[in-house]
Amino acid sequence: MNAAVFTSSALSLPISFCKTRSSRLTRKKGVKGEFRVFAVFGEDSGLVEKKSQWGHLFDVEDPRSKTPPYKGKLMDVNQALEVARFDIQYLDWRARQDLLTIMLLHDKVVDVLNPLAREYKSIGTVKKELAGLQEELAKAHQQVHISEARVSTALEKLAHMEELVNDRLLPVRVVATESDRPSSYSTSVQDLDREKTNIGGKSLNVSGPVQPYSPHLKNFWYPVAFTADLKHDTMVPIDCFEQPWVIFRGEDGKPGCVRNTCAHRACPLDLGSVNNGRIQCPYHGWEYSTDGKCTKMPSTKLLNVKIKSIPCLEQDGMVWVWPGDEPPSPTLPSLQPPSGFVIHAELVMDLPVEHGLLLDNLLDLAHAPFTHTSTFAKGWSVPSLVKFLTPSSGLQGYWDPYPIDMEFKPPCIVLSTIGISKPGKLEGKSTEQCATHLHQLHVCLPSSRNKTRLLYRMSLDFAPILKNLPFMEHLWRHFAEQVLNEDLRLVLGQQERMLNGANIWNLPVAYDKLGVRYRLWRNAVDRGDDKLPFSG
Repeated sequence: MNAAVFTSSALSLPISFCKTRSSRLTRKKGVKGEFRVFAVFGEDSGLVEKKSQWGHLFDVEDPRSKTPPYKGKLMDVNQALEVARFDIQYLDWRARQDLLTIMLLHDKVVDVLNPLAREYKSIGTVKKELAGLQEELAKAHQQVHISEARVSTALEKLAHMEELVNDRLLPVRVVATESDRPSSYSTSVQDLDREKTNIGGKSLNVSGPVQPYSPHLKNFWYPVAFTADLKHDTMVPIDCFEQPWVIFRGEDGKPGCVRNTCAHRACPLDLGSVNNGRIQCPYHGWEYSTDGKCTKMPSTKLLNVKIKSIPCLEQDGMVWVWPGDEPPSPTLPSLQPPSGFVIHAELVMDLPVEHGLLLDNLLDLAHAPFTHTSTFAKGWSVPSLVKFLTPSSGLQGYWDPYPIDMEFKPPCIVLSTIGISKPGKLEGKSTEQCATHLHQLHVCLPSSRNKTRLLYRMSLDFAPILKNLPFMEHLWRHFAEQVLNEDLRLVLGQQERMLNGANIWNLPVAYDKLGVRYRLWRNAVDRGDDKLPFSG
């Protein structure tokens, strides 16, 4: 039976058929990856029997006694496949035990609510017992979802390995995971340089000087400014793909984007002013409408002159441009905060890093307890295992064990929702189990090959009064800059080494999944592939 299908289907089975009353619950660590799971034992420490029509589903031998004896050793093809198959067996068994745990807990709830049992308990005692069981059930349900995701991941891994074996491509050397490495394990720089990065059969190499941007990367809608920053008499200068542009509102109030260079003497137009929906050059007063046409040339005859303009519109509180040569897409991705959230801050910063490097950083949460020790991750413990769980064909998912959902929206947008259990703390729950949340939007606009325009929007589903307090936006900016500076010193160091030839994606591991998928997507765009990966 397919383990993933079993797990998802089993969740819909009846859950009130356990008749054993003397069972107790204890927790044990699983042998793989040291993640926390529930093991269910009776008074004699044996597995509690479920005497029902579904009992055969749980009558599966514990595979841990048959763990392949290859830990920390080099393996040949057949041994590697044996280990992968054992992972499937173990995860299938684990998922069944997690489901059994839920059934037993539901049975305990029935016991607590039993009218006969309630005669000997006060209402307060019943409430306390139910609250405790509710918390245990929430944890058990979460563990089932994690087990299901792990089964799916293991199946994908096994299928990929079998494909490699069939094609005679499986490396004879299997690198041990961090949890399996002896304390004396080390890898020299030379070893890392020689090691080929392989993700899904595709090598990943991001090194050397940043190459000119592919024209294919320009054929997307890019958010470039917040609507609130574009008044009727103001303008917003931007650099996009190493070209200077300026955004302003026309006579109809709609935004337009034209080349930020006067056709007369190449003076920057943003040094001028906006009058009646036209931008005026400060040098000789030439004026341009939002389509780039020159409408006024003081002190001389009006000539038929036009500067370049690109498609521009506004949606979801943002101004968007289409810098590519292909016809613009008729649809834009939605960037509205989820229902129930209120926007508290919108910030814009120009950063001296290539936008792909910044996206790599934003799509990685595993660095938080090491990098952000003075800001939001202060006091975080370091988990024994961090994973990003995501559909096999998606660019979104959630972090395990953090209550954080994350999504990459092409071409340069990162959305994240963070569940907050207590102010400034994370307690390992999913976002659905947290009462309050922080929603973040990051846009990384490629200004040039060494500069990024970052647009940041922060929304909360609690404390709406904060939005109306004076100076709050200055406080949010101060905090955002603190967090960003913790990242920047590292990313700038990466950039320096990358420019000198180091591969910044030399050795990806499990928690790098979303960043790797972004890079594979970006490579496909640069090549001009007709069908982009992870798009469906």
